[in-house]
Amino acid sequence: MTTQDGSTKAEVETSNNGKVEAPKGVGSVIGAVFLMATSSIGPGFLTQTSVFTVRLGAAFAFAILISILVDIAIQLNVWRVLGISGLRANELGNSVIPGLGWVMSLLVFAGGMIFNIGNIAGAGLGMNAMLGLDPKIGGGISAVIAVLIFLSKRAGVALDRIVVGLGAIMILLMLYVAIVSQPPVGDALKQTVLPEQVDFAVIVTLIGGSVGGYITFAGVHRIIDSGQTGVENIKNISNASVLGIVVIGIMRVLLFLAVLGVVATGVVLSKDNTAADAFYQAAGEFGLRAFGLVLWAAGLSSVIGASYTSLTFVTTQKTDVKLRNWLTVAFIVVCTILFLLLGTAPQKLLIFAGAFNGLILPIGFAVVMWAALFRKDLLKGYNYPVWMKVIGVIVLAGTFCMGFRSLSGLAALWA
Repeated sequence: MTTQDGSTKAEVETSNNGKVEAPKGVGSVIGAVFLMATSSIGPGFLTQTSVFTVRLGAAFAFAILISILVDIAIQLNVWRVLGISGLRANELGNSVIPGLGWVMSLLVFAGGMIFNIGNIAGAGLGMNAMLGLDPKIGGGISAVIAVLIFLSKRAGVALDRIVVGLGAIMILLMLYVAIVSQPPVGDALKQTVLPEQVDFAVIVTLIGGSVGGYITFAGVHRIIDSGQTGVENIKNISNASVLGIVVIGIMRVLLFLAVLGVVATGVVLSKDNTAADAFYQAAGEFGLRAFGLVLWAAGLSSVIGASYTSLTFVTTQKTDVKLRNWLTVAFIVVCTILFLLLGTAPQKLLIFAGAFNGLILPIGFAVVMWAALFRKDLLKGYNYPVWMKVIGVIVLAGTFCMGFRSLSGLAALWA
């Protein structure tokens, strides 16, 4: 187990009864928040948000609001159950139904590996836009940076600081472009509650992109690894789960406003690279370079998040930290080799991984809600709030609808 200062569980001082003391401070909590948030904010996030802004205009603000509220409901329950139990999602799944956790692990690992190819490609394209490097070279350099993070002697603290730094870079650059593009903020605020049009398919896509697949569990697994679990840490766990969604929401809103400001002037953006064109139209050559930096940061942070979380699903808390870090390095290396061989992430593979992600959320969330409703023993006797149970069950029904959509996607893919 890695504490907030990067030390392992064995290095933490123990009390007279031999129990490991919980690490102090908020470093790993903030790291967990940004790990989840930056895992969500990948190349696909930038593309989806830009395309939907062009399609819906200011009315997209309503879809963002609803997706944020649903995301908070999901993460509040997921982080609370896993955080109190001290069990990773796959461990909780095995506790509910023996073997179910390993099914979840297979889905997460397969989806994480395929998406990581896309994340490395995104980082490579970001370096291309930022510095003019060949995308393959840029992707390779980005992968090396990710590897060095996990090879660091203080990998835990390096992980926390890097994802926070990358998140800050993306937010600041998005804020700058959002200001420069001069969006119609008043219209956006109005349509946040009174939209001219509502597209539920867009809302579902946003939810899947924010908390689908491994993203749901990235932050809380980091919390568990830091040792800040149990009933005594409920407040920190709950606050962190909401803050993570807020960070995602801020990024989504800033990108939405940046693109909306350009669209509102009547400019027709490129369909092939909508986000990059929006940045260029708003801030010229600097805007294009800024987009490259944002895309690179989004790709690199997603590589880190996908790799870390995928390996937490195929290892246990008893696995030696150094061994897990080496396995994570191997995971990144394999994904990088596949990226270099394939050039870009094949469309069918990404669709397949996306369908997998759509299946992970309802299965994982069902396990969480089962524990909340019927397994008080796993929650160490904690009295789960009734209002959270009610909201959780309602949202669970919605995630199963998303799961059926994913199954339809798989059927169409292999038809």
